[in-house]
Amino acid sequence: MAEANPTFSASTVTARQVKGPLANNMLSAVESVLDPAVLTLSLWLISTSFEGELLPPYLILSVIVFSISFPGASHLRSSVKVLIFDVLYTWFWMALLLFFLGFATGYIAQFSSQVLITWLWAAPLSQIGVHLLFRIAAPYLLMLQGPPQRAIIVGMNEQGVALARRIHETRYSNMELSGFFDDRNESRLSHARNNPLLGRLRELPEFVKEHRIQFIYLSLPMASQPRILHVLEELKDTTASIYFVPDMFITDLIQARSGTVCGTPVIAVCESPFTGSNGMVKRASDIILSLLILLLISPLLLLIAVAIRLDSPGPIIFKQRRYGLDGEEILVYKFRSMSVCEDGNTIRQAQRNDNRITRVGAFLRSNSLDELPQFINVLQGRMSIVGPRPHAVAHNEIYRNLIKGYMIRHKVKPGITGWAQVNGYRGETRTLDKMQARIDHDLDYLRNWSLRLDLHIICKTILVVLKDRAAY
Repeated sequence: MAEANPTFSASTVTARQVKGPLANNMLSAVESVLDPAVLTLSLWLISTSFEGELLPPYLILSVIVFSISFPGASHLRSSVKVLIFDVLYTWFWMALLLFFLGFATGYIAQFSSQVLITWLWAAPLSQIGVHLLFRIAAPYLLMLQGPPQRAIIVGMNEQGVALARRIHETRYSNMELSGFFDDRNESRLSHARNNPLLGRLRELPEFVKEHRIQFIYLSLPMASQPRILHVLEELKDTTASIYFVPDMFITDLIQARSGTVCGTPVIAVCESPFTGSNGMVKRASDIILSLLILLLISPLLLLIAVAIRLDSPGPIIFKQRRYGLDGEEILVYKFRSMSVCEDGNTIRQAQRNDNRITRVGAFLRSNSLDELPQFINVLQGRMSIVGPRPHAVAHNEIYRNLIKGYMIRHKVKPGITGWAQVNGYRGETRTLDKMQARIDHDLDYLRNWSLRLDLHIICKTILVVLKDRAAY
């Protein structure tokens, strides 16, 4: 599987919360009610100051707002810039939804326009202010819980050291790493210089009991099953919580989650993000957005069709075979931008100053207008608006043998735009390194998918198309 190293990871946009022992339960509980409480209280205060009392419509609205925003997102470990962006972004869509429901039902007439306008800007400012104050108060709240909880890691290897680094870098975790246990000599441990080695595995149970260790992380290779079972047997006489750290690169997991199959516990290592309710949300958003976009651009589609017909002989729509969901072949629609319609076993990518590109085609390709018919593919269910860009079948057969993990991108429907395209990987991929970078970004998208990430990519695509001319 290709090791993903995108320039800007999608996890920064999705802002996933830290879960498990690295997260502090009390701080997480406070954060979960912080946003709902601030939005509700700000509405109460503003409505009371304008109306003189808290009227029933505002009380009903506050209940709706609390229900939508609970539980609140975690911003404690985000930068101030990400905090501000996240609050404004979330508030924009929430306010848009509330106003839409208000106009659709006519219920908005029950509210004062002054109250709503004031609340519209005061609510997100209050959220940002409260979150900044919470950062100041967080260390003092941690002190109320007593001394930090001690942890040790068994196995000084790559994943164990990576976990240690995460513990040290995670703020407000209320966890203190005591060190490592490993049976190897320090001379054989490349990371021993920067990490304390506390002893060998046979000394582990006594150390845990003597120093009251609360968390133990087993970072032993899966091949060491007898050693793992022996360690677990010895630790039964302690009260420490024990966690297993798999000996695989965490960044290579695609939508990792635990579950059961016929009552048997299993762990997903490589899974599509669009299972269950996520799949319904993805499909619903594709249908709604593609219908809206096709309605808005229908005059432009007609104009482009006429221009292609007048510019050069040949069909208006070019159909090319691509790999879709689960590697099944699909037909993808594009406006014809070349004098040829290649769809064989060998296809030459378009290059700068390519004499096969027509005059109208050059304009369409540089502005990505040739991709517009693919919104019909989205309605057909063959594609999504956002996803890994589909490559020609001939190119797929080449790169699947050159790039490890290449076919994992086909666990989802291909997209009109994608995470790679808005990060500088549009157009021709002349070198294997460029294609590798594109695949890395596609896998990063699969790991961190959210509806918010899709909307972020759509907005960024518009900006990229306006200023970028990488495609030709």
